[in-house]
Amino acid sequence: MKHLLLLTVLGLIALTVTACRQPGKVKAFTAENSVNTDNIVKNVYTDDEFGEDNMEVTINHSKNTATIHLEGQTYQLKKSSDLPNYTAENDEYRYTDINGEITLLRKDFDMVVFHHEREPERQKSSHFTSQ
Repeated sequence: MKHLLLLTVLGLIALTVTACRQPGKVKAFTAENSVNTDNIVKNVYTDDEFGEDNMEVTINHSKNTATIHLEGQTYQLKKSSDLPNYTAENDEYRYTDINGEITLLRKDFDMVVFHHEREPERQKSSHFTSQ
């Protein structure tokens, strides 16, 4: 009987001590998954007229923007749906990619700043010999 009384008292003391304790501070942590769902295409073109000039074009199809790096300058352009194929422009410049012909035009002077034309893919020639 003494053991039962002693166990009951110890149990009550343990329960009282645990119940009176303040819960510890819990840090709320919310995990944010940063998933980039942008459709981005990056190309580097060489100027047809001045072979040493390279223009880096990054097109974000999700945001309809084009970022152009040329001669240490960066140009931010917005896609224009009114003009043919892929055309992006701002107040000063217009970038076009029409059937593989890449052009950066300065609009206020109507001057071509950069021009590149993709070489057509070479067709495989078949050589048949008749005997």
